[in-house]
Amino acid sequence: MTGSDTPPSFRLAYVPGATPGKWVRIWHERLPDVPLTLVQVTAAQAPDALRDGTADAGIVRLPVDRTVFSAIPLYTEETVAVVPRDHLLTAAEEVTVADVADEVVLHPLDDVLGWEEGPPGEPAFERPATTADAVELVAAGIGVLLVPQSLARLHHRKDLTYRPVVDAPQSGVALSWPEEATTDLVEEFIGIVRGRTVNSTRGPSRTQPQRREEKPAQRKPTARKTPRPGTPKGARRGKPRRRS
Repeated sequence: MTGSDTPPSFRLAYVPGATPGKWVRIWHERLPDVPLTLVQVTAAQAPDALRDGTADAGIVRLPVDRTVFSAIPLYTEETVAVVPRDHLLTAAEEVTVADVADEVVLHPLDDVLGWEEGPPGEPAFERPATTADAVELVAAGIGVLLVPQSLARLHHRKDLTYRPVVDAPQSGVALSWPEEATTDLVEEFIGIVRGRTVNSTRGPSRTQPQRREEKPAQRKPTARKTPRPGTPKGARRGKPRRRS
């Protein structure tokens, strides 16, 4: 079978916490003959998956290498502190970085917040390999964990809760793909993500047929009554007066 005989398909990578379900559902409705395969990757694996063709596009964590990839920012996530339900931080609706300065703050190797000077608080004896491992340590009372809210929800446990950290770095999520591999199917998915309708176009907007201008309705001229011969000009017509 030659390459030209291969039926079209689309592979979408997505990182933990991303929820592409809505867009996938729209894809199946609009392109039922083109299978879409989801490829789950870590945030660190996403660039290689796009570069080597494992996926045609991906829902990834920012930043991306703009010399290689195109990207459409989708949203920015709130950062939260994951703590046990009986932790002192739960007394407030939201916290600050200073509030965790005296806590052991777990810093997993797959951290996506990109702390410029390292996370706040006291470092743990050893960095957990993954966010999932760090959540287990939080449950064991070892420390607290600062992550994007979607990851706190992904690794939800009944014995844990979280609070927003108002001044912590945040994580942006984007749709990304190799700039030199912007295929028609990639364009289709971009359109779905951007909310284009079925009838919209990727290029310049289609020329809409011009509506014919309706001429204003013309009033019919009022028929003017011709005065009887011999009637003085300006005289009023009517019944003749009876003489007394």
